[in-house]
Amino acid sequence: MAPKLVVRELAFFERPVPFVRPFRFGAVTINASTQIFVRVEIDIEGKGRSVGATAELLAPKWFDKRPHLSSEETAAELRRSLMIARDLYLTRNGFETAFGLHAARIGAQVAACSKQDIPPLAAGYGPAEIDKAVLDALLRALGKNFFDGMAANVAGIDASLTPDLGNDEIATFLAGRRRLDRVAVRHTVGLDDRIEGEGGVADPEQNSGARYFKLKLNGNPELDAARLIRIGKELARLPYNHQVTLDANEQYADLAALGTLVDRLDRDGALKPIAAKLLYIEQPMPRDITRQSQLGKLSSRDFIIDEADDSYDAFPGAKALGYRGISSKSCKGIYKSIVNATRAKKWNAGGERYFISGEDLTCQAGLAVQQDLALGALIGVTHAERNGHHYVDGFANTPAHEAEAFLSAHPDLYIRDGNTIRLSIHDGDLLTGSLTSSGFASGAHLDWAALKPLQNPTTTTLQEQTI
Repeated sequence: MAPKLVVRELAFFERPVPFVRPFRFGAVTINASTQIFVRVEIDIEGKGRSVGATAELLAPKWFDKRPHLSSEETAAELRRSLMIARDLYLTRNGFETAFGLHAARIGAQVAACSKQDIPPLAAGYGPAEIDKAVLDALLRALGKNFFDGMAANVAGIDASLTPDLGNDEIATFLAGRRRLDRVAVRHTVGLDDRIEGEGGVADPEQNSGARYFKLKLNGNPELDAARLIRIGKELARLPYNHQVTLDANEQYADLAALGTLVDRLDRDGALKPIAAKLLYIEQPMPRDITRQSQLGKLSSRDFIIDEADDSYDAFPGAKALGYRGISSKSCKGIYKSIVNATRAKKWNAGGERYFISGEDLTCQAGLAVQQDLALGALIGVTHAERNGHHYVDGFANTPAHEAEAFLSAHPDLYIRDGNTIRLSIHDGDLLTGSLTSSGFASGAHLDWAALKPLQNPTTTTLQEQTI
């Protein structure tokens, strides 16, 4: 039986994160942002107190892309989501399992955020972060690593939020999980990233030897096709096999525009270097249009949802529309990723093919990238977008002694590069061996004294340039 707990204390902190190059996706360009940190203290029934932590970027104009909102306003929504969730998680209903704690509050969280005009995807950010910290504290108290703990279902994940699954199906799926030793890096090519020559997509100094590439789209089929032709020519120079995914971040207005792009991919010989390597297309249309649009004949290509994944029933809904996959991102909730992976396995047993992809909202070196990497390695994500190391210089503003602690605890995941400690990529892969220390994928601890408390939700959190 899964242990039960109560949350005693919850605190939020933040740290600025400068970017070394602009990251343009969708309708926004980010030049700097803020990373938030969660510290939780829980009381485990019969075992006493334990402390856990997590970290995540406050990403603007992703959770909520409504055009009338500024980037600062969308980041403020995430701050409010955290504050609302804090009050709910500190409301005690007796001892509960880690998943029971989440399941009993997610509905109230979405409802409370709705009253403040915060959409469901942003509403889920607060619980997602607290859940990770709670799980870290629980695993530390039990002396278990993330992979063994989840295989034993110490969080008590059940089917209370997913009536299409049974409790035994979730438990069986978890019991069969084995950590992937390596997860391949999928290199992001942002809309402002250089394509040709030195510093371009085929430059190993920039792509870290990646065999997988994620190419951002801007929503104009002709401009996108022209850009993909250029990228395809460069990637054809690589001395090894590679594959690509495309991500429109909701920029395609409708099925007609999307159909124009797919038709070019199917028929234009100049696009063959991309089309022949294409694995899937991610979140092409706005989330509301996505839910109203059957893919029809377009489903001959594999599509996945990402921003449209704002509830526990999003994946079955997308499946009915012709989508084959859904993304896993720890900022959308670790429990949702796990039940979606369970669904994919169940559906595939019937002879179909559905999958979970690994996407990244600039997970930074340290807790964020480690916990998201571990989640993917648990549910079987063999390659994952990893863009934090590309747009941010190593540990950035992290104090040197804290970065050193992460290097010492995870020598297979980080490397010293002159005066900088950064992600260590081995022949295009990240290694997961050191993520097996007690707790949620981290053998190092944060220097809480070096962090500032989370600011008021109205505070500007980034520098941006609207496109």
